[in-house]
Amino acid sequence: MKLATVRTEDGFRVVRVEDGGYVDIGPGDVGALLRREDWRSVAAAAGGPVLRIEPDRLAPVVPHPGKIICVGLNYRTHITEMGRELPRYPTLFAKYSEALIGPNDTLTLPPESDAVDWEAELTVVVGRQVRRADRDTASAAIAGYTILNDITARDWQFRTKEWLQGKTWEATTPVGPCLATPDELAPDAEISCTVDDEVMQKSTIGDLVFDAADLVAYVSTMITLNPGDLIATGTTGGVGHARKPPRYLRDGQTVVTRIEGIGELVTPVRGAAS
Repeated sequence: MKLATVRTEDGFRVVRVEDGGYVDIGPGDVGALLRREDWRSVAAAAGGPVLRIEPDRLAPVVPHPGKIICVGLNYRTHITEMGRELPRYPTLFAKYSEALIGPNDTLTLPPESDAVDWEAELTVVVGRQVRRADRDTASAAIAGYTILNDITARDWQFRTKEWLQGKTWEATTPVGPCLATPDELAPDAEISCTVDDEVMQKSTIGDLVFDAADLVAYVSTMITLNPGDLIATGTTGGVGHARKPPRYLRDGQTVVTRIEGIGELVTPVRGAAS
């Protein structure tokens, strides 16, 4: 099953993704739906006509998550290209909900940075409250997965040893297009990112060092995770910053981020003055 959040004149609505369109579930967003214990049956039982919805009406699948936890250096290929050793523990940082944009929204480059990079990421959507979870409990707490591109201002990221200031620029992080329940995602699903149809990143989620259950268990040791919280699991090799010479996003480009079994983000890039 796949669920999405749609923008309407009256606010958000939750829809179920079907071949050729969407079935309306009701008012609210996917995060609000996940706070219901019966969310699966409610979503599955929704009937009615299959609706056509314009791509720009799709919102971030969870528009206002309570927490956005991100993981750095979690694909073996990316760790290697950045010249690091495999980590013993996950490297964590955060984003704020103001950073999120929809799966087809335009990315406006911040004028303060000329080193804006791409990072395709599988993202966990938490489906139930969990604290100090073991691996089985953590796995059961996963409602599903979505896609996030951790657009990063590299010049700001590396101003200090802490990454936050390069990672959570307002309206720079596309997420969506839907929540795909775990049965929709193969263990070796392909993940990729293209810029103007040129493949920049291509791997499988099987290359993760710490998988989704590992991360839910680890983060929940520190803090309670709630329905709708997001955990971005890190990016694979092929980021612009690691290329020689480095390559960064420019006005007029289009970034497409795909994960097999979930869908894609299509992100037009515009300069600050465009």
